[in-house]
Amino acid sequence: MYAQTKVKVCGFTKPDNAGEVALLGVNAIGLVFAEQSARFVSVDVASAIARSIPPFVSVVALFVDPSQRQVSEVISRVRPDLLQFHGAESSEFCNQFSVSYIKALRVTPELDLVQCCDEFGSARGILLDAFSPKGHGGTGESFDWRLIPKGGLSLPIVLAGGLSIENVGDAVGSVSPWGVDVSSGVEGPVKGEKNIRLVKDFIREVRDADERRAGEL
Repeated sequence: MYAQTKVKVCGFTKPDNAGEVALLGVNAIGLVFAEQSARFVSVDVASAIARSIPPFVSVVALFVDPSQRQVSEVISRVRPDLLQFHGAESSEFCNQFSVSYIKALRVTPELDLVQCCDEFGSARGILLDAFSPKGHGGTGESFDWRLIPKGGLSLPIVLAGGLSIENVGDAVGSVSPWGVDVSSGVEGPVKGEKNIRLVKDFIREVRDADERRAGEL
């Protein structure tokens, strides 16, 4: 038996776009509350997007080194199902809220992923992204998946960083993550607007990879 790879699409800026993508079979949609991001949304817009999402599709709120007040406001008004921290937040900071969280790590050869999982043991999962000077996520850059320990990690892995229809099948086959997270890889020319055809193709590539994995068991 194997768990079907979960699919999260991140960085929505419009309710109708998010609602349409949610109907395609994704497991989660992400909203970015980091003002330095081109995909940043206000609490008012985020609330409207969250209301457009049907049942059993999770809403994930993404932060980069936020204040406690900002996170609390988002929880109160948007009511996300999960928090995602992309900055230098401590485990104590991440664990103080009433909503569960995942911790994002920007992977480099020097980063000890095993130690990080121990440090953030209270997280629901660990998101592995590419390190880039361009920003924290959504850069379209990937990292060397061979840096992930072969035996896996103590927390479920969500794989991010430069995923697209061209490489997500290989990513699922190589890493066997719990989930994959895509943003720029399913966008057209406008950041924050997801291309429906690309999202469909991305999901199909993930499911095809799942079937190949199942056949190998």
